[in-house]
Amino acid sequence: MNVEIITIGDELLIGQVVDTNSAWMAKALNDSGFKVVRKVTVGDVEEDILHAVGEARSRVQTVLLTGGLGPTRDDITLRSLCSYFDCSLQFSDEVYANIENIFGRKGRKMNELTRLQALVPDKAVVIQNAVGTAPSTWFEQDGVVLVSLPGVPAEMKWLMENEIIPRLNKRFNRDIFIRHRTSWVSGYTESALAQSLASFEDNLPDSVKLAYLPQPGIIRLRLSAYCKEERLAEELVEGLQKQLSQILGSNIIAEEDTGLEIVVGEKLRRCGLTLGTAESCTGGAIAALLTSVPGSSDYFRGSVVAYSNDVKKNVLHVAESDLQKYGAVSRQVVEQMAQGALTVTGCDYALATSGIAGPGGGSNEKPVGTVWIAVANRDTVISQEFYFTTLRDQNIQRAVSAALLMLLERLKADFPL
Repeated sequence: MNVEIITIGDELLIGQVVDTNSAWMAKALNDSGFKVVRKVTVGDVEEDILHAVGEARSRVQTVLLTGGLGPTRDDITLRSLCSYFDCSLQFSDEVYANIENIFGRKGRKMNELTRLQALVPDKAVVIQNAVGTAPSTWFEQDGVVLVSLPGVPAEMKWLMENEIIPRLNKRFNRDIFIRHRTSWVSGYTESALAQSLASFEDNLPDSVKLAYLPQPGIIRLRLSAYCKEERLAEELVEGLQKQLSQILGSNIIAEEDTGLEIVVGEKLRRCGLTLGTAESCTGGAIAALLTSVPGSSDYFRGSVVAYSNDVKKNVLHVAESDLQKYGAVSRQVVEQMAQGALTVTGCDYALATSGIAGPGGGSNEKPVGTVWIAVANRDTVISQEFYFTTLRDQNIQRAVSAALLMLLERLKADFPL
């Protein structure tokens, strides 16, 4: 069944807030067998909301709206829906009681604006929100379902998981089963990978699609099967995944849609190893990413953010003579940083980064985007120079990915199984 998502809010259109809701909703719907065919964002303008709703209802069986259900004047979603469905807002004692209960649990006092959130369309089925004050509303007309959801991510997610998706599953018979398998591939550019897989793609059945999703240092390959039988969809992606593994071999670093930090962490845990970092240009971004994983304390020891040369010298014991002779962005310095991290954190392996993230600080010899990365253990240290972009954020992101990939390759070489 096809679904369209409409996100509402001026803040989304001007870039003040990033729309994470539609991405989460699309994944949750897809995992449940619903196909999201379009995502649309409109501002807090009634005419635009009405137009988007009308267009969506002409295309799909289910329309999901998120945003604009708050208590302030710019939240006009329900008023707009009342205009579209020719109904009016009525006070709901049941919704009000739920709001009172939520405020009571939080020890907060209600005001008149909060009370207004108990006004709901009289032609809609009201779905209580257990984690917030704005309820969800379910309209059904001419065989098309339209559901409004809060824009607050935690509230939207609770309602989707506990109410909306279960209700959609009951309302519509599933006509298609969707299965995805994602492989993480390193060592290829996108075009080179496409060339290597040309024959594989030519022989894919019509019910399967292959997507290339590049990111710094990695390409995610997603196989998607759309079948009328669940068993067939699962068998298709499993069989094709095995073919990819045979073609790409060790260039596949993961066979699930996960993060590089998780792949590295799992490898460290399996091998019983610990890691530390010494970061200059990445400013602790590697450590932050690794420790975002629950249970990372099993393998991550700590980090030194050595942004200044004084910290490199006094904490990591980088030789001042090397800093003077070669500069902070050099093989000599980054290797000593990695070795210093081994000592300071007491880890088995260490990562170090030193570079010019930009936008200033570059030179003809070392332009912006130049980054040295080192991986060390108690016996050896290896390093590599990279040239990324002129954009600071991209340089940091790419350095983080490159460092983790270097570490992973080293771990795979030292511990093949």
